[in-house]
Amino acid sequence: MSTLPPPGVRHGGTVELSIAPRAASDADDDLLDDVSSTGTGPTGRPRRHIPEPPLLDRHGPARVLAVCNQKGGVGKTTSTINLGAALTEFGRRVLLVDFDPQGALSVGLGIPAHQLDRTIYNALMGQGVELRDVVVGTCVENMDLLPSNIDLSAAEVQLVSEVGREHALLRTLRPIVAEYDFVLVDCQPSLGLLTVNALAAADGVLIPLECEFFSLRGVALLIDTIDKVRERLNPKLDITGILATMFDPRTLHSREVMARVVEAFGETVFDTVINRTVRFPETTVAGEPITTWAPRSAGARAYRQLAREVIAR
Repeated sequence: MSTLPPPGVRHGGTVELSIAPRAASDADDDLLDDVSSTGTGPTGRPRRHIPEPPLLDRHGPARVLAVCNQKGGVGKTTSTINLGAALTEFGRRVLLVDFDPQGALSVGLGIPAHQLDRTIYNALMGQGVELRDVVVGTCVENMDLLPSNIDLSAAEVQLVSEVGREHALLRTLRPIVAEYDFVLVDCQPSLGLLTVNALAAADGVLIPLECEFFSLRGVALLIDTIDKVRERLNPKLDITGILATMFDPRTLHSREVMARVVEAFGETVFDTVINRTVRFPETTVAGEPITTWAPRSAGARAYRQLAREVIAR
């Protein structure tokens, strides 16, 4: 029986649209796994050796990564959630920052952000809110969340008149950076002031790139923005890596785009590739990462491999 409410039924002033998640089954799996017995991955080059992540005797200070692409629908939020969860499996403490007014990262972790009185907006705008009071726990041990909702859309307008407006996020995160090993900032699909704030606060940028022509075209503009932020605001900013997402090895177009990406960006492209699969929409409904929803799926293995690469870089 569907859990969708009848039309017009509202709870708390908002229409509630929910879908009951079906149980994950090991019989369901991805289209194709990217593991090859020859050692050559879908990037078309030999896989590089990735050492086992070292154990930590203490946590922090965090490495801040902005997950950024001005094109929507390329897997930014999915990658932020699943990379964060995979990093915790290697003993890392992770803070996810939902820096998109749509609040997709919060929703993807089962957090009803539209019902929260305190979000990153309140801390960002200095409204007398302690950042630790905004941080919420998630279903994943050692992974916390700074939630967001539509209130954050006002910040872009309000920050325009602020002194040092590009460093507002950096100032906001400073009190708790020492408590985590990684801070992953899920950026909105634009190159506006919020995204510039994320880049100014970050040590590196992780660029999810859908294996599709229009997504490839937009990367040049993003890299130009990264270069400008590095030159004017954040000299330490670097591109941590480009992550190919929604790859379908059965199509010539996906393979051609992959070859072009590797040709253009070389070693910057991660060996890990995220295949197109029905698994990820299921995890959004379930409100948890794929590493716990379907831990033996190819998608879960891919994000664990990505976590190893990110730690190694």
